[in-house]
Amino acid sequence: MAGTDPATEAFVAHRSLLFTVAYEMLGSAADAEDVLQETWLRWVGVDLDTVQSPRAFLVRITTRLALTRLRTLGRRKETYVGPWLPEPLLTTPDVAEDVELAESVSMAMMLVLETLAPTERAVFVLREVFDVEYDDIADAVDKTPAAVRQIAHRARAHVAARRPRGTPSAAEARGALDAFRQAVDTGDLQGLLDILAPDVVLLGDGGGIVQAVRVPVVGADKVAAVLAMGLSRMAEASLLPAQVNGYPALVLQFDGEVDTVLALRIDDGLVTGLYAVRNPEKLSHMQQETALRR
Repeated sequence: MAGTDPATEAFVAHRSLLFTVAYEMLGSAADAEDVLQETWLRWVGVDLDTVQSPRAFLVRITTRLALTRLRTLGRRKETYVGPWLPEPLLTTPDVAEDVELAESVSMAMMLVLETLAPTERAVFVLREVFDVEYDDIADAVDKTPAAVRQIAHRARAHVAARRPRGTPSAAEARGALDAFRQAVDTGDLQGLLDILAPDVVLLGDGGGIVQAVRVPVVGADKVAAVLAMGLSRMAEASLLPAQVNGYPALVLQFDGEVDTVLALRIDDGLVTGLYAVRNPEKLSHMQQETALRR
């Protein structure tokens, strides 16, 4: 990058990584972008002669800022209307090719990360997704390396008890999505019941701005009934496949405008989770692909 100063070069080189760290910690692309702006402002004031690893230094700044914002987000979520779902991202094809990265940003895993305490979430993300050394994580979260190891062990156990039962192959995910879409397109209630797991859960996020289910809907019969009520509305829209958070998903559009992002959790070939994001404030990152990196 001719004519660019070293600080800018380093930041640009690691920007997608830093965004991914912030997004996995926050579940909000808008807040992740704000964190990146703050990271840049801190970074340009650093004496680069004192920095051994720009990547590690930038990750540390981003993590600290994201932790502060995560605690603020927690207070916001307490007054959020209805279920809170992560902000969906239209992701680039290479995200799906990195199986571990795709799983870590999937809607299902992001919801699991929501159940961790802020520091646990930071430690888990940095260690398990980005393979950051314990000493560097300790610097980022202001803990001793020994404490970080304990937190990491506790967070791994917590996530293991709640994470998806297995990561579906791309073909399996597409197959389940195609079957679900076909059932919805044709109004085939039995087809819906065939692809939904008995304990499937439907969550909707309208943010109090647009209509969405306010409480989780559990069970194939109940979820199919809710979906059936919306079939006439869907018939007037375009139901398009897309790569969302590293996995196949469906995007409902009216007159070319995104109305709903429907992400699916697939276990053993069946849909076990349906996540319908309708809050218009969370749909801005569906206009263009977002690059995520490890």
